Amino acid sequence: MMKAIIGLGLVLGLLVILPAAQYVLAAGDEAGEYLDRRVEIWGLFYRLMIVAFTIGTVVSGTIVWLVLRFRESNPKAKPTEYEGSGEW
Repeated sequence: MMKAIIGLGLVLGLLVILPAAQYVLAAGDEAGEYLDRRVEIWGLFYRLMIVAFTIGTVVSGTIVWLVLRFRESNPKAKPTEYEGSGEW
């Protein structure tokens, strides 16, 4: 599970870093063409906000599902072997 999380983080990181590196390295290639840094920064900000909101939504949904699934009043909830025997 940890390898999958690290792999996903690496892929998402590359998806953000590679386009940014492309603009930085291509900035001085041809004379007469200027790079509007404000536009590029807002573009990167927009991409990162989409990724952040997507990850936040998934994490929030997972937390809500876990709370509802494992609450004590859930009809399917079973006591663990330690709770059932009364030994802590």
